[in-house]
Amino acid sequence: MRALNRKLLRDLMQMKGQGVAICLVMACGVATFVMSLTTLQSLERSQSVYYDRYRFAQVFAHVKRAPQSLATQIAEIPGVQQVATRIVQDVTLDIPNMSEPAIGRIISVPESGRPELNDLHLREGRFVEPGREGEVLVGEAFALVHKLQPGDTVRAIINGRYQELKIVGIVLSPEYVLSISAVGALPDEKRFGVFWMGYRELASAFDMYQAFNDVTLTLMQGASEPEVLRRLDTLTEPYGGIGAFGRDDQLSNRFLTDEIRSLRGMGLIVPVIFLAVAAFLLNVVMTRLISTQREQIAALKAFGYSKFEVGSHYLKFVIVISVIGAAIGAFFGVWLAQGMTALYSKFYKFPSFVFGVDPKVLTIGLLIATGAAIAGTLAAVAKAVRLPAAEAMRPEPPANFRPTIVERLGLQRFFTQPARMIMRQLERRPFKASMSVLGISMAVAVLVMGRFLDDALDYMITFGFYTQQRQDVTVAFVEPATLSAYYEITRLPGVLRAEPMRSVPVRLRSGHHMRRVGIMGLPSNAELMRVIDDKMFPVELPPDGLLLTDKLAEVLEVTPGEKLWVEVMEGERPVLQVPVVGTIKEYAGTNAYMHIDAVRRLMKEDDVLSGASLSVDESKVDELYRTLKETPHVAAVTVKEASVKTFNETQAENQRQLQFFNVIFACIIAAGVVYNTARISLSERSRELATLRVIGFTRGEISSILLGELALLTLLALPLGMVLGWCFAYLATLAFNSEMFRIPLVVSRHTYGFAAMVVIIAAVGSGLLVRRRLDHLDLVSVLKSKE
Repeated sequence: MRALNRKLLRDLMQMKGQGVAICLVMACGVATFVMSLTTLQSLERSQSVYYDRYRFAQVFAHVKRAPQSLATQIAEIPGVQQVATRIVQDVTLDIPNMSEPAIGRIISVPESGRPELNDLHLREGRFVEPGREGEVLVGEAFALVHKLQPGDTVRAIINGRYQELKIVGIVLSPEYVLSISAVGALPDEKRFGVFWMGYRELASAFDMYQAFNDVTLTLMQGASEPEVLRRLDTLTEPYGGIGAFGRDDQLSNRFLTDEIRSLRGMGLIVPVIFLAVAAFLLNVVMTRLISTQREQIAALKAFGYSKFEVGSHYLKFVIVISVIGAAIGAFFGVWLAQGMTALYSKFYKFPSFVFGVDPKVLTIGLLIATGAAIAGTLAAVAKAVRLPAAEAMRPEPPANFRPTIVERLGLQRFFTQPARMIMRQLERRPFKASMSVLGISMAVAVLVMGRFLDDALDYMITFGFYTQQRQDVTVAFVEPATLSAYYEITRLPGVLRAEPMRSVPVRLRSGHHMRRVGIMGLPSNAELMRVIDDKMFPVELPPDGLLLTDKLAEVLEVTPGEKLWVEVMEGERPVLQVPVVGTIKEYAGTNAYMHIDAVRRLMKEDDVLSGASLSVDESKVDELYRTLKETPHVAAVTVKEASVKTFNETQAENQRQLQFFNVIFACIIAAGVVYNTARISLSERSRELATLRVIGFTRGEISSILLGELALLTLLALPLGMVLGWCFAYLATLAFNSEMFRIPLVVSRHTYGFAAMVVIIAAVGSGLLVRRRLDHLDLVSVLKSKE
């Protein structure tokens, strides 16, 4: 073995504690990268295979009622490959042991067999058979929550009368990877179930034989989707079409796509931050290592080793640590990806998850880790290469002596001698002290970034469900209704207050940008469903004009004062320009608001409403739910507390799982950074501290010097780390900034306190380990030193 390789092994063994700490920091970054990208690829592959194999439609359109002959005209649209018509109806379900009503969506399937598009995967039981009355298939998500099996029955109110639905099979559909209703903003597997029934029976129940109210399409390769949508709208408009849309706007697919986009962002932003901390830490270690090995570098050069060989030796040190760290990170990243994939399989209903480890991901992780490590230490290695042998033979010159600021102010009498030595050390070597403070502050920062997500989710719940939405129950009608329906709602048992609302589906256009949204019309001084700003103050709805969420204004590229084209998708379907009068803050969806009277003027209608927000008496809530189940014109009932629970069990749960891993990694990084800072300080000052022992200082006194310095550096780093943590948290929010879901930048005092506590504990633990080493300083070598 070459001499330099033996020296490398000795250096690694002598610095094994620091090496392990750096390896773990590096491993955290690589593990996050591998976990995120492997999970991302598993989701993408599972989605792609499922959509292709089960012929997931690319275009969707809903109408009031259209004859089957229209399907032939739709098929003739240039670019259309396949057309499938069907009946889709939402009904009210009466589920045992569940007081509030649930929504059931019944979709027709051909009598001849399975659907041509959006095919079904049979999990259990069999498909419906022609001529068998009341047979249905049920989506697996709803069946699992309510423990439904083939042979069980479910009561539903179909076209105003109760009917028993007999479950004969449990299925999955690519259209409902997530169970989201049109009136719900979040997946809700408990209160929204999808059923499939034979076409003849469903058509008979709703008087739609030889007709349909929903159509799905697939497109030929290279077809223009916008042109197909335009032509499809033209054909369906006479039949009450409410606007065709593509797969990108299909709710289940949109949620899944946003989750994939968030994972991709997490796979880039968080590992970059972790690896940057690791690279910085390696730079500090290498700088200090080279500083303490000046004489060894001089000896190597004196014995004829070239600059390249000396530089390569120290680069090998970096590469060995980074490769070991990357290997550990890759192993745990794959293991964590398996866990994340298993977690996602509970939320996203695929027939199977296609899990696989891409060697490219592991290779890229290794290259990124090694590249970051080398980039972070090039300056230190270059210093070793440039160091002349003659100069390196001499010890590093001592710092210039000058009184510290404490001594210049005449305050030294208030400090002990060890305390004055600590301040003198920090003031005379400000660069080294600054690097130590920056390193510890990064430990604080990654802890803040790792934990802030919990604060953001709590804020979102408070903002969306308790400040903005103060109602207990929201009722949506089957069709827009008159005030008589509203007054009927106000007289229901347990209703304390009711406020009307009018929701209208529209297309908003600005230049080449277009979005399908619902304009929500609310009354003046609404108390239950409110529009609020980012400071949680109510916003008064203007008599005319639109209020847009900031995200919707961003994607449409409009500002207050500009006008939008509003294309209404129901009623007389007016198209007109409406001014944007302001923007508001929301963290879910892209919404638009108007005064309810302005919406009615837009629609050229009288006192029409789509539903109502209710404040209810808790003691009469069960009676209210029973009455609502039997009210024919009520399409959906949304219970706020149930929505909060659903949010916590779906979106929030996914994010908290990611946060859990990030916090664990952040704690490891913090411990590694603080421990390395303490060990580096010990290695640099071991000769000085041993000298102090020789001249009579006790072990406790020299410990107080070194550990006091570590304590002071830690205290100085805490506020800087909190500022850096806020910046890191901001970068993390960029990964969660989609049209469906956005994370606010909110960091609580508890998070700052948690970060400070972990770093202080790490400092105390590192101090105890260093204290043990101080008890075994080599005093003999100091006595032999000519300096």
